[in-house]
Amino acid sequence: MLELIGLAVGLLAGWLVPVYVPAQWSLYVAAGLLAALDSALGGYRARVAGEFRLNIFLSGAAGNAAIAAFLTWLGQKLGIPLYLAAVVVFGTRMFQNFAEIRRELLTLKQKKDKIENMAPPTDGTPQ
Repeated sequence: MLELIGLAVGLLAGWLVPVYVPAQWSLYVAAGLLAALDSALGGYRARVAGEFRLNIFLSGAAGNAAIAAFLTWLGQKLGIPLYLAAVVVFGTRMFQNFAEIRRELLTLKQKKDKIENMAPPTDGTPQ
């Protein structure tokens, strides 16, 4: 629920306070946005799986953003569209994370039922 509130607040803030990005920054913003979306989906996937760790999430988000910015900067200096490497990698990871989130959510009830059936009875009857 907290994720949805954060998403709603972010969308509302973006709608009420429009930010204009200069054209020369557009590749950096696009690569950074993909890095942020990849990190967010990865964090949500880890939360759904019960494996979320804040330090891992924050270091991954910062690392993804740094790598995306560096590839974009280096590509501009060399005249080669290296930002496409970040686009391909982050895009692929976003689809993988989405698939894992979907799979986890669809099998959550089955896993819960299986765990409940394996638990010993709590009414005092012998096993």
